[in-house]
Amino acid sequence: MPSFRDDCVALFPGQGSLSGGAGLAWRDSRHWELITRISEASGFDVQALLLTASDEEIVRTDRAQIATFALSLLGYQELLDLGIRPRYMLGHSLGEFSALVASGLLNIDDGARLIAVRGTAMARAAKASEGSMVALMGGDDGARDALATLKEVWVANINGTGQIVVSGTRAGLDDLLSRHKEIGWRRATPLTVGGAFHSPLMAPAQEELDEALRRVQWAYTDAILIANVDGRIHTSAEDWRALLSRQLTSPVQFLDATLALPDSVTTTIEMPPGGVLTGLTKRIRTFSTQIAPATLHELQEITP
Repeated sequence: MPSFRDDCVALFPGQGSLSGGAGLAWRDSRHWELITRISEASGFDVQALLLTASDEEIVRTDRAQIATFALSLLGYQELLDLGIRPRYMLGHSLGEFSALVASGLLNIDDGARLIAVRGTAMARAAKASEGSMVALMGGDDGARDALATLKEVWVANINGTGQIVVSGTRAGLDDLLSRHKEIGWRRATPLTVGGAFHSPLMAPAQEELDEALRRVQWAYTDAILIANVDGRIHTSAEDWRALLSRQLTSPVQFLDATLALPDSVTTTIEMPPGGVLTGLTKRIRTFSTQIAPATLHELQEITP
């Protein structure tokens, strides 16, 4: 195992980064057997999801989560082969589970089983509530405060200054879309997602995930992980058991988590399927180098 790079953070994306055929550019990885292992642990045919599923098939919450998790860990193993081991790790929503496995705090089989439970439970909760999400841009603190006056709408992701995502019921989001400029938001964009994630509507899924978390065996890590729930560094298993549970119904504090990285972290490397988090972090603070390889070849060309 290579030594830690204290100047580097590994970014692990959430399920919204995935598209059909995302695994084709990574099929020649020497670590492709990880896909088989994750398939066996999770009960999903992850290889088929990565290689042959269409955009419409892969967007389903339970499928997208396990496929993204697998592809991110495949990329991380390739990164280690180059002798690059980031000290800092930051995931977005689902990406926190990928980061925990990469850090060694959680083993890959338990991680895959947790993702299977999480994705299936979230899809079930989403179907029951029929909620969705809307991205908001161009608002100030007053515009964010105004969201508290809306019914059945909750802040879900704080991705940057004036850039957030909200979850809500259909009625609540329709009201927001009709009045977003009135309350201070320049643009409101409905998202094609499977439910109202990171909101109270995910409470039934939280109960199922809690039960699965109680069966997990945790280890130890010298990596530094930053949590979505509070934007702070946490390294203990007890902390993460509670954080992963709370994350389902709490906003993703990605802005605060990125700002929690010390100035000594000058390089970001986003695991596949990458690009989204690189764009978000670029708008939050300055890094000297930001890398989001789209293919196995691009990753292998990274200079240690």
